[in-house]
Amino acid sequence: MAYNETLFDRYFNILGISRKEPSITALYEIVTAHLTKVPFENISKLLYKKQGLKNIPDLSVYLDGIEKFNFGGTCYSNNYYLYLLLKYVGYDVKLCGADMKNPDVHIVSMLKIGGRDFIVDCGYAAPFTEPLPGDLKENYVITFGDEMYILSPRDESGHSKLEQYYKGELKHWYTAKPQPRKIEEFRNVIEDSYHDDATFMNAVTIAKFNENGSLVLRNLALIRTDRNKVTTQIIQRDGIAAAIEKYFGMPRQIVNEAV
Repeated sequence: MAYNETLFDRYFNILGISRKEPSITALYEIVTAHLTKVPFENISKLLYKKQGLKNIPDLSVYLDGIEKFNFGGTCYSNNYYLYLLLKYVGYDVKLCGADMKNPDVHIVSMLKIGGRDFIVDCGYAAPFTEPLPGDLKENYVITFGDEMYILSPRDESGHSKLEQYYKGELKHWYTAKPQPRKIEEFRNVIEDSYHDDATFMNAVTIAKFNENGSLVLRNLALIRTDRNKVTTQIIQRDGIAAAIEKYFGMPRQIVNEAV
């Protein structure tokens, strides 16, 4: 699907940055801006399902959601449209699949610039405010509050494994594969994610990051991470829409319609 220059210019305006020629510095700026401006969230996904959508929203709808309702998306929309933005600017970038317990249930971008390899993932509800190094010789570790992320060097197949630990216990992981893919190849997986029994059809998840930490809502638990300090607040079920409006800026009426 082709998009015109006006949409990508609008994308940059929403991120609050200007388009620059590809460079490592400019790449860092794009990734930081995207992760801090565009949340990982499934409120929009719940809303779009009720509106009959079974795939990721069109780019114009996606940008409308960010601009009007402080939406973002899950991995498919956040990472796919970030990939398109990087490609539009001129980066040597490819869309890649990642396996979790099931194959190809996550997507990331892999790119080369300045003699370096990077993985870009702004769709994992994780504090990846910078591109992840893809050309590691040893483990790359990110410590964030009670969480720790470990990215291992590529294996002989070029696969990169990322593990997420919570209080020292392995909770989640994925293995990113270097083969270039097209978004159409993920159509079935994306459609499955809208099924009534799918994970994000039965939960509320919002993760918003800033320079010093994050604010995350997992169902009724509001978790604030400020550097290494972590606090948790339990939200009453009948107050969830008001809390989402207060802490994440999504209009209460829209949230009620979605959930």
